[in-house]
Amino acid sequence: MERKSTENIYLPEGSLIDTDMNVMYTASLRMLERAMHRGKILEGMATLCDCSDMSLRVDLGCCEGIIPKEEAQFSSEGTKDIAVITRVGKPCCFKILSIDDTQSPPKVILSRKAAQKECRENYISKLIPGDIIPCTVTHLDPFGAFVDIGCGTVSLVCVDSISVSRIFHPRDRLYPGQKIYCAVKTADKESGRIYMSLRELLGTWEENAASFSQGSCVSGIVRSIESYGIFVELAPNLAGLAELKEDISPGDSCSVYIKSIIPERMKIKLVIIDSHKKHSFSPIKYFIDTGKVKHISHWRYSPKECTKAIETVFDK
Repeated sequence: MERKSTENIYLPEGSLIDTDMNVMYTASLRMLERAMHRGKILEGMATLCDCSDMSLRVDLGCCEGIIPKEEAQFSSEGTKDIAVITRVGKPCCFKILSIDDTQSPPKVILSRKAAQKECRENYISKLIPGDIIPCTVTHLDPFGAFVDIGCGTVSLVCVDSISVSRIFHPRDRLYPGQKIYCAVKTADKESGRIYMSLRELLGTWEENAASFSQGSCVSGIVRSIESYGIFVELAPNLAGLAELKEDISPGDSCSVYIKSIIPERMKIKLVIIDSHKKHSFSPIKYFIDTGKVKHISHWRYSPKECTKAIETVFDK
C-alpha cells in the first residue's frame, strides 16, 4: 500500500499512522529514541486497556508502548476510564516520555496528553473563525456531531450547522470515522472551546440549484412533512417543497419532478412521483477547494435578488 505524506502533524488521530515519517520512526528502538529526543508526535494502534491500572498498550511496530491513565488525555478534569477504554482498537497520537532498554522487552512510556497539549498550544489556540480545517467524525448525538480537530481534541458541529437542509439527526448526513472539512464557527480563547460548521462549505442556493433544471426528474430524500407540504432534500444545502402525498415518511428516498425554480423566492416546487423506504443520505460535495482555500471571511447562501438573507460573517 502506498504511504501517505503530510506536513501538518496536528491532524485528527489516524492521519499520521500510515505516513512515511511515522513508519520510519516506529521501525526500530533506535528510531524511537531519536523521535523522543526530537519531540516528535507519532501514532500507533491501541490494542489493549489494562483494567488493573487503566493504562493503554500501543502497538509501535518494533515493540509495545504504554500510555499510563494520567497521560491518556489532556483535560483539566482528569482522565475518565471511559476515555481510555474507548481508544482500544483505534489509532492514538503520542509523544515518547521514556525508553528503558535494560528490560526485555524494552519499556516505552508514551503520552497522548503531551501530544494534545502541544497541538492546543501550537495549532488549535491559533485558529480563528472562518479557518477551514480537516476533521474526523468521532461520534454522533441528536444535537450535533463531535469531530476530532487535531490529536484527539474534540469539537462540536451543532446539528443546524451541518447543512442548510434540515435533518433530524446528524446520522442523516454523517457517520463515525468519516473524514470531512469544516470551518471554525466560534473560537473562545478563554475557555478553549471551539465550535465548527460544515454548511458553509456545501455551496450557496444558486450553486446547488445550478445542478437542477425545471422539467427534469431527479432523486431526493424526504426530510420533513408539514401541513402545507413535504420538504425533499435534493442536496445537503438544497431542498424543495412538494405537495402532500400519502404513505411517505421522513427519510424515505423518492423521485421528484421539478415544476419550477424561483431564485428570488429561494424556492423549488416539486411533485413526488414515487418513493420507497430505503434510507440514504446525500454525499458531501464541497463547493470550496479545501486543498487551497484555508479561510473564508463571509458566506451568503441566499441569492442577491432574494430579500431573505441567510449568511455567515466570520470576520467580525
